[in-house]
Amino acid sequence: MMPALNNQLLIAMPSLETELFRKSVIYVCEHNEEGAVGLIINHPIQYPLQFVFEQMEIEVKIPEVSQKPLLFGGPVHQERGFVIHGNDHVAWRSSLKMSEEVYITTSHDILTAIAQGKGPQETLVVLGYAGWGAGQIEEELANNIWLTCPVTRKLLFEVPFENRWKAAGASLGIDMDLISGIAGHA
Repeated sequence: MMPALNNQLLIAMPSLETELFRKSVIYVCEHNEEGAVGLIINHPIQYPLQFVFEQMEIEVKIPEVSQKPLLFGGPVHQERGFVIHGNDHVAWRSSLKMSEEVYITTSHDILTAIAQGKGPQETLVVLGYAGWGAGQIEEELANNIWLTCPVTRKLLFEVPFENRWKAAGASLGIDMDLISGIAGHA
């Protein structure tokens, strides 16, 4: 088995034309012998964060927070929410430490804090996730469907969504506009 891809980014190759994953950048949250789980971090949906606050009946005290984008995290369990955030607040009920700089929280308390202006400064709110069965991600990597690169705080929180695919490729020294969409093996 290849080394775990935890806390790495998957970058969709140009040949991946499936609408759900086309030009996707996926933050890998878990990868082991049973499979992998990741969150797409560059596909905002048409609804802002206000949609989640209304569904969960969370009172908003900072109106501008309500207009932050929601992201399509993947096709699995789209009713489930994940908050990817920095390490400036780590006292949430259900958080997973991904690195010294990045956490993923799934508990209600972080959304309430965000609505009240008391949450982490850097956040991405993602609905749904992408999942792979045992050996599936390794097979897709071998078939040149994905590139991998280390995650950076900048790619997660600063680069505009529409630029993340090219920026992730550029972090590897690759111009995504010039890379071939045709897979090959040496």
